[in-house]
Amino acid sequence: MNIFVYADESGVFDKAHNQVFVFGGLILLGKDEKDTARRRYISAERVQRRAGAGSGHQELKAIYLSNKQKASMFRAMNPYRRFGVIVKQTRVLDEIFDDRKSKQRYLDYVFKRGLKAALIELIDDGCIQKDGVESIYVFMDEHTTATNGRYEMQEGLENEFKRGTFNQQWNTFWPPLFPAMKSVEFCLRDSCQDALIRAADITANRLYYAAVHGRDDMSDSISYMTLP
Repeated sequence: MNIFVYADESGVFDKAHNQVFVFGGLILLGKDEKDTARRRYISAERVQRRAGAGSGHQELKAIYLSNKQKASMFRAMNPYRRFGVIVKQTRVLDEIFDDRKSKQRYLDYVFKRGLKAALIELIDDGCIQKDGVESIYVFMDEHTTATNGRYEMQEGLENEFKRGTFNQQWNTFWPPLFPAMKSVEFCLRDSCQDALIRAADITANRLYYAAVHGRDDMSDSISYMTLP
């Protein structure tokens, strides 16, 4: 089985002015499910376009849609598995915000934690067999990760899911989630060119809205965790 992950962020990672930051997205099991989900989402976009949504904008991202329109687009992906991570920025160490590099490394860590938790849940539910995963393909909106940080994210995902991770300070090794898998691929995508990145944008926005307004009832539609 190949696993396809589409993700985006919502909010600003800036402790001084924001309390919440979110990653959100979709996990699709196999090429057929991925292709069906893409067609379904494009069809839902066409319906919204005909109704006048996003007038004057090339793509139907959350920022250009009303709450009602975003809710409709969110429901279009109800048949598929959604995941997310909510970062409570007031709890994040001040040192993390000292420079761009430390911020990116922390966000990479957050994303990997959230994705791993969602995949473990799918394993526990019997949707994924640990020895049956051939490759994982992770796609993010190209604004989410700096281009020069792409290789660090790639390596981090490989360690988490294929090779395992080692903590030198504690002399501890954590085995990979899918030790028999062949590869992990991380790609940055232009949301204008990929409907499933736009679907991830709607998912992240939905989780962000819930977090900002103190709603804790999203677990029935999005599998998410809160950090730190």
